[in-house]
Amino acid sequence: MLLLFFQALQIPTKISRGQIEITAEVTLVKEGEKVNSSHAALLKRLEILPFFYGLVINWVFDDGSIFGPEVLALTDEAITAKFMNGVRNIAALGLKIGYPTIASIPHSLSNALKHLVAIVCADEITYSFEKAEPYLAYLADPSAFAAAGPTATGGEEAAVAVEEEEEEEDLDVGTGGFFDDSDDDDY
Repeated sequence: MLLLFFQALQIPTKISRGQIEITAEVTLVKEGEKVNSSHAALLKRLEILPFFYGLVINWVFDDGSIFGPEVLALTDEAITAKFMNGVRNIAALGLKIGYPTIASIPHSLSNALKHLVAIVCADEITYSFEKAEPYLAYLADPSAFAAAGPTATGGEEAAVAVEEEEEEEDLDVGTGGFFDDSDDDDY
């Protein structure tokens, strides 16, 4: 009976040691092709199940909008990444236009702290607060922090870096009127 299936489907066979042997490689069903009843019956007899039944989604319709099937392939990580990208955009926009949002307030506070520390670190200012203390301590004695930084062999490099920082501090850098420099206001 099985031999008739092979003959009907034009599959070359031979009988060897009491079994039917297929003599050439045959592709019976390709992906995307419809399987006819004789192909399905032969595959069932050979106990080959190379396919499964299911739907092929071409379009998704939701609340009046039509989407491609790739929207169904989104994972939780992809959705979270898209959400976080939107939060970053809102924070950036809020920072740029100066409008506080829940996303931009942490950045605004961090930037404000940086500005306050910069003001307190100026030479003429004697006021201090808790968050500025580590910076003031470093400016007062940079050599105390050099031991915590590089290894013993890198100590010479750290000393050179400290000397370069001291030279850079001596340079007069214009702040463009940011700290009320009266000589920079002619614009």
